[in-house]
Amino acid sequence: MNVVIGTNIWISALIGKDGVSREVIRLALRDKIFPQISTTLFLEYEAIMKRKKIKTLCSLNAKDQHEVFQAFLSVCEWNEIFYLWRPNLDDESDNVLIELAIASNSNVVLTNNIKDVEFGELHFDIEVLTPEDFLERYAF
Repeated sequence: MNVVIGTNIWISALIGKDGVSREVIRLALRDKIFPQISTTLFLEYEAIMKRKKIKTLCSLNAKDQHEVFQAFLSVCEWNEIFYLWRPNLDDESDNVLIELAIASNSNVVLTNNIKDVEFGELHFDIEVLTPEDFLERYAF
């Protein structure tokens, strides 16, 4: 199953000791789901990981954090976005998730910001789920 993993899920997995976001990343690392990524999403992940607050909250040192990120990227499928669906969502960074889902033929967008992503001007056949709902709906 192709999925787009929002930045808030990746960061939650990185800074949380346990939890559903981390379980989503584990599923990806075990090839149970296939995370999709684009250059824009990669740069967003990377930029937020470098924030001082995130570094402080993360229990991993910089080297371990880098290794986990590289392991995650190694299972991601890279996609080019050729068409921008604008205007759609109020938050520009959320548009990236929908565009990546369309370009990668993803079934699901995983985010904790359901309200921000679910109610755009344009409607697509893509499920927008929290990690909890995703794990409940799709038993792996």
